[in-house]
Amino acid sequence: MGTRLIDLLRHDYQLRNIDKRQSHFFSDITVIGDVRDKDKMVELLEGTDVVVLLAAEHRDDVSPVSLYYDVNVGGMRNVLAAMEVNGVNRLVFTSSVAVYGLNKKNPDEEHPKDPFNHYGKSKWQAEEVLQEWFKGHGDWNINILRPTVIFGERNRGNVYNLLHQISSGKFLMVGNGSNKKSMAYVGNIVAFIRFLIEEQSSGYNVYNYIDKPDMTMNELVGHVSKVLKKHIPATHFPYWLGMLGGYGFDFLAWLTRRKLTISSVRVKKFCATTQFDARKVQMSGFKAPFTLGEGLARTLEFEFVHPRTDDITFKTE
Repeated sequence: MGTRLIDLLRHDYQLRNIDKRQSHFFSDITVIGDVRDKDKMVELLEGTDVVVLLAAEHRDDVSPVSLYYDVNVGGMRNVLAAMEVNGVNRLVFTSSVAVYGLNKKNPDEEHPKDPFNHYGKSKWQAEEVLQEWFKGHGDWNINILRPTVIFGERNRGNVYNLLHQISSGKFLMVGNGSNKKSMAYVGNIVAFIRFLIEEQSSGYNVYNYIDKPDMTMNELVGHVSKVLKKHIPATHFPYWLGMLGGYGFDFLAWLTRRKLTISSVRVKKFCATTQFDARKVQMSGFKAPFTLGEGLARTLEFEFVHPRTDDITFKTE
């Protein structure tokens, strides 16, 4: 997301990219830093007008689990402190729809929070830090973005793994495929971040971000088949059998001390209905540059149709 955001903004803004590792594409504006280092954040945020905080521990298998809280919550506190020292009062923060928990019925931004994993819990705790901070800093502008699962070119996360399995013909559908999967194309996410920077410059604002309309798993398989122009069989397996297989992979991962692409958590997430209310974004005046179908097509063509000229990828969930 950071790479795509820089590419979108770099011709119109003076940017500084703070990251734990050097950028493949924007090394000239990248400085090495870690949100856990408050003194470094104070140094690097000097002269800043707006901070876009994307830094997070987000994978399903982070170890130790304390890292979720050290980075996502402690990092938030450090960034806020560094902003205050430098007189910066505008923040765009990427949280997550994970704060709502699994299988909720189309939650909007006011829905009760019920995160089920450490990632979601730490993201919600970071938001609570922001809520408390804003009470004493009412002149600040804080925009919180809660995206659903993000996909796009070069991304190596759950959606890519799913698209790769579907396109390879080795796809096993767990459940009946009628569950809806909300998704967000990275090109639309970064466009909305730009919209927030330019159009939402006051107050405390929270937005779910989902590219609508949601697709069912069956519709997603059909769309991949259409874009790639190939027949993709989808054998359905019952949920209990899928979970049994997931627990088997959990045990294998523990036994071999390796991180595997299949786990019980990922099976559970795959079968869950992840549908969220996005009316607030739709009413904001923002117009997404791509439809969900177009975003999927661009990703599929980049990854599986056109020859790649490099092997640069970004790993997420």
